[in-house]
Amino acid sequence: MRTEKLHEECGVFGVYSPHTTDVAGAVYTGLYALQHRGQESCGIAVNDAGVISGHKALGLVGDVFDRERLAQLGEGRMAIGHVRYGTTGQKNVANAQPLMINHIKGSMALAHNGNLTNAAALREELELIGAIFHTTSDTEVIAYTVTKERLTAPSIEDALCAAMGKLAGAYSLVIMSPQKLIAARDPMGFRPLCIGKWGDGWCFASESCALDSIGATFVRDVEPGEIVVVSEGEIRSIKTRCGSGKTSLCVFEFIYFARPDSVIDGSSVHVARKRAGAFLALEHPVQAYVVVGVPDSGLDAALGYAQQSWIPYGVGFIKNKYIGRTFIQPTQSQRERDVRLKLNPIASTVAGKRVVLIDDSIVRGTTSARIVRLLREAGAKEVHMRVSAPPFRHPCYFGTDIDSRENLIACHHTVPEIAEIIGADSLGFLNVDHVDKLADHSVCGFCSACFTGEYPVPVPEEKTKYRFEQKLTEQKSGAPEC
Repeated sequence: MRTEKLHEECGVFGVYSPHTTDVAGAVYTGLYALQHRGQESCGIAVNDAGVISGHKALGLVGDVFDRERLAQLGEGRMAIGHVRYGTTGQKNVANAQPLMINHIKGSMALAHNGNLTNAAALREELELIGAIFHTTSDTEVIAYTVTKERLTAPSIEDALCAAMGKLAGAYSLVIMSPQKLIAARDPMGFRPLCIGKWGDGWCFASESCALDSIGATFVRDVEPGEIVVVSEGEIRSIKTRCGSGKTSLCVFEFIYFARPDSVIDGSSVHVARKRAGAFLALEHPVQAYVVVGVPDSGLDAALGYAQQSWIPYGVGFIKNKYIGRTFIQPTQSQRERDVRLKLNPIASTVAGKRVVLIDDSIVRGTTSARIVRLLREAGAKEVHMRVSAPPFRHPCYFGTDIDSRENLIACHHTVPEIAEIIGADSLGFLNVDHVDKLADHSVCGFCSACFTGEYPVPVPEEKTKYRFEQKLTEQKSGAPEC
């Protein structure tokens, strides 16, 4: 069973240099900066004189790529990389990215952040014309759809543009061909993607913090629906798919997913989280002695709450930096031990005091209950929990691991009931009306369907959380034997 905390899904990174250099090392550094977006697997593909090769495996970036492995990848002029937490596709090395494809028109490597809503239908269509799939990931569906269009299109960017007319849902892509590095973002702009200037070359990343890590200069965000092509040292934009209507950046990029030092669509993540905390202080005031945040994404919101309420901010927990966001243990005692290994309260901050506890979300409530208990065991007199997001009431179909309604505590209990379940003296969630006010950006609107149920595009009709690999299993079990 996974932890109840949300998962960051994926991060993509790509670099282009007009001359041969250590592009693998640059991507390695960029992926390190994006490690928070996925810890299941990672991979790097390098283009050396038009020949694409790579390596991918389960594990963290620092474990998969040591000095020897990076040396084996060699130098080149282009490289792309990926860190993954799977939303579709089981946890195995076959589903790790980048996905590398060889076809009659050449070769391609592709890295994807997001989730298609029509992946099962597209896969069935492709299988009926002879496509053979090796993964359970919707990324392979994207790769095959682009490849199919490439058979008749004059260029890979034209093939990608045609393929985007068939893909539905969320996808931020970095694609490498023998001659070009390409970035693309779905017309709704669900997932972030930005452009950087890297010396005399270029780079693309899921977040601006990854550009900073290699000394690149942030240029701008890729617009929703835009395709950006780098070839022969020149960069150009294709906006055929832009301007199709209202855009919908996932609001959880600002609340939880992104690193606080990133800037997304013109807005600081750090400032957005502080603003969420300030809204909480206005909506749900409480008389208390100290405000503490749950590391890491609750810290900025806690600072915002403290500044707005004039209640002192305190460091309430120390996080073990060597414990990743991994699987929780199967037994109750092991789960308790997992939380204690990850977070340790500072008794001198909370003992004998009324405490305001800030976290980014409550999914099932089990982790929140354990954190509240830690504060009480450390001597907190009262614990008033405030959450910098509205209650989850609907599943996400665009790449955020928000579960089915039956597993969301807010679908079955009132706010006072949840407070009692988690052991808090009071509980307050961010008002959904304030979600659109978290960031001062003009490029994208927000998708907040996980709170409201108002999805910006059609979603699968299944009542339970849509899982691509479950759909594949259902199809296989109903198919006749050969």
